[in-house]
Order: sequence, then structure tokens, then C-alpha cells
Amino acid sequence: MMKLKQFLAGAICIAALTGCSAMDRTKPVLTPDTIVTQHVTADQVKQAILTAGQGRNWIMTVAGPGVINATQNARDHSATVRINYSEREYSIHYVSSVNLMASGGEIHRAYNHWVNNLDNDIKVKLAMVAANQQ
Repeated sequence: MMKLKQFLAGAICIAALTGCSAMDRTKPVLTPDTIVTQHVTADQVKQAILTAGQGRNWIMTVAGPGVINATQNARDHSATVRINYSEREYSIHYVSSVNLMASGGEIHRAYNHWVNNLDNDIKVKLAMVAANQQ
């Protein structure tokens, strides 16, 4: 009887730790909405977005004026985002994903890492454009 209790206690601990591990892997979906502080044109913002995305291995597709679709593929995972932009701002919106545990406004933390890196690289590209204009 004592061994059964120890076994059940151990099984409960393992199940709890496994559940916590899975919960740590998902976070709220990141949706950057960035104000462009440099004096640049919409076309320069577009080029900065395309260059930054390509530098991070995103597949970038111009979908129309002020809209770029981007897909990131990593092993058996993928994420697609829509980037709306103008000369004053840009925003990165989640569209869909495969194998990233997306549910209820949460997604695998890798998605947020990819989007955060893309956002930061766009900011760097825009700063470079503005610096080259001076």
C-alpha cells in the first residue's frame, strides 16, 4: 500500500512538472505596432521591412499598397504575418501558424522571438536609411 502511495505521488509530481513545462512554452501573441520616428517615405519603410525580413529568412511578399505578407519556416514549424505600413508607422499581425501551439491568443514563444527580431531589424534598417539621408 505504501509503495502505491509513493508511486501515485511521484506520478502526480511528474504530471505537474510536465504541464508546467508545456505552459511555459506559450505566451500571448506579440503584435508590434511601431511608430516611425525618422523622416522617411512609405517606399523606404517598405524596403526596410523587406530587407529586414529577408535577412532573417522570412519569405516576403508584397500583397498591395501598404501591406506585406511574410512567412517564417523553421523545421516543421511556420508562421505567417501581415505587415501593414506607411511612412508614419508599421504593425506586424499574426495570420496563421503550423505546429506553434496557437490557441486562445497564445502561441509558442518562438513565434514572439521571430517577430521581435523582425521588428528590431526593421527599426535598425530605418535608422540606417535616415542616417544615410543626412
